[in-house]
Amino acid sequence: MSWLNLEGKTAVVTGAASGIGKAVAQSFLDNGANVVVCDMNPNEPTFELNENSGEVLYVVTNVTNAENISAMVEQAKAKFGKLDILVNNAGINIPCLLADPKDPHGKYELNDNVYDKVTGVNIKGVYLCAQALTHEFFANGEGVIINMSSESGLEGSEGQSIYAATKNAVNSFTRSWAKELGKHNIRVVGVAPGIMEATGLRTLAYEEALSYTRDITVEDLRKGYSNTKTTPLGRSGKLSEVGDTVAFLASDRASYIHGITVNVAGGKTRG
Repeated sequence: MSWLNLEGKTAVVTGAASGIGKAVAQSFLDNGANVVVCDMNPNEPTFELNENSGEVLYVVTNVTNAENISAMVEQAKAKFGKLDILVNNAGINIPCLLADPKDPHGKYELNDNVYDKVTGVNIKGVYLCAQALTHEFFANGEGVIINMSSESGLEGSEGQSIYAATKNAVNSFTRSWAKELGKHNIRVVGVAPGIMEATGLRTLAYEEALSYTRDITVEDLRKGYSNTKTTPLGRSGKLSEVGDTVAFLASDRASYIHGITVNVAGGKTRG
């Protein structure tokens, strides 16, 4: 057995086909846990596996649809039996301004469509998945829920107010559910990454939108990725560092960590 003793455990990780979610899934696999990878991407992701790795089940899952989630849970139970861990990682970020002085009600101003998309995945999806897995954890007599937040949920973020608001809502879910579920031997913990290394999720469309909301060029935005003057450790975070943090928090080594959100942000602050 490894130090984390995750062998034979099964983790459900949403939004795990790429980015932080994929790194989280890889860390679980590296530690011998089975992983149910849930994502909307129709193309199954690949992972690095060896003789000590856990098994992977890929289920295309819409986290905003309760019936879809129930079907995923049934598939997971049919494959692995007991489900032990949920990582609520699926999220969406659409940069926009509250109000745009240059283009009122224009392309980059917050509207109902953006609001519904972002809150649908980042808030509704989190509660639906947590609710479905909590019923499984009740039956098991134990379980762990890890909610993926963001440093922006604590600090706010220019041009990303709706995203930041949903992530602060996730922080409140973590605190409130910890109070509700602790008595049932279910731990709830949050993880809030800061500035991470580039992933495929950092698309040109995303960069164009965010640079517009901040009134800078895409080139200036990209230069800012490497500007770590507000990060005491002086660098961006590695996806694997988030994945390893999640694996630790999901393990019994973290059995008294409950109801808090752990920043994985290199000590980054507002200034």
